[in-house]
Amino acid sequence: MTNLDVAQQRIYNQYIASQTLKEPHEIVKWMGAVQAQDYAGAKWAIGLRLQNTTDTAVDQAMADGSILRTHVLRPTWHFITPADARWMIELTAPRINAFSASRFRQLQLDSIVFKRSNDALAKALEGGKQLNREQVMSVLNEAGVATDDLRFIHLLMRAELDKVICSGGRQGKQFTYALFDDRVPNNTMPKEEALAELARRYFISHGPATLHDFTWWSGLATAETKIALEIVKSELANIMIDGTEYWMSPNELTTSNKAPIAHLLPAFDEFAVAYKDRTATVNPKYLQQARYVIFDPSIVVNNQVVGTWKRTVNKREIDITLNLFGKLNKIQLKAMEAAKKRYFKFMNI
Repeated sequence: MTNLDVAQQRIYNQYIASQTLKEPHEIVKWMGAVQAQDYAGAKWAIGLRLQNTTDTAVDQAMADGSILRTHVLRPTWHFITPADARWMIELTAPRINAFSASRFRQLQLDSIVFKRSNDALAKALEGGKQLNREQVMSVLNEAGVATDDLRFIHLLMRAELDKVICSGGRQGKQFTYALFDDRVPNNTMPKEEALAELARRYFISHGPATLHDFTWWSGLATAETKIALEIVKSELANIMIDGTEYWMSPNELTTSNKAPIAHLLPAFDEFAVAYKDRTATVNPKYLQQARYVIFDPSIVVNNQVVGTWKRTVNKREIDITLNLFGKLNKIQLKAMEAAKKRYFKFMNI
């Protein structure tokens, strides 16, 4: 197996090239978590992995609570399912809080402030209420909790990690917060069981991947990820490439496609961001141009990043500008047009 084979297998295991699922919560459950700080891009990350879904359908999944957007894994937003939210946050929150401790001190946020903030939020959201960020800020200010500078962002993140709040439906273009217990079932797991489940979900949906990749993606300590892999490795297949061990689903490997297939991936897509070493996903000729591949919406042709793209939203249409690192042939350009049409369909254009 070569790096190109690795990229191809990841494309299939992540359902980018083989869309068989139909609902947003199905793909989020399969992936374990989908990075989602860029909300518009993250919705497309879900959409490109599903059959015939739309931007509106992903918004609806957020509104009805079948998917949640919250801080988990590394200290950033991810989409997760309610069934996974409690055990996954309990597993990863201690590491995130430890990572954020120095910032908390700089902002004069301590256990007393967090308790006052959490108590105020819990009371304000009782009875199934959902409040937008401006309303939440007013609640905290009235409770005597200062929200200046970056304190507000960290207060909300801590409330998410303390399992007090989670995402609600949007009010127009505004995000809202709801009570965690109103949207999340009480399904906790012992730590080793949670470690195993997270590793199982990652390697089956994101593999082939290394232990270092899983450590990066999960945000856990290497000692923890080693335990996780040790528990589940008998359920996985492993391969060696240039002295590096990769783990993946034991299912039969995909076969290569002769016809070029193109995809427009959003920034921070799991195809790029979920790995410590991202060289397998980039055409070797373009490693220098694609060194910031996780931050840019990427053009993928035949399982390799070959450029970036940008969308410009007008009142009634969306324009897509391509930045190709090199030339594509006529067949590849035709595949690129099909990828654009698929995006337009998702956006109801």
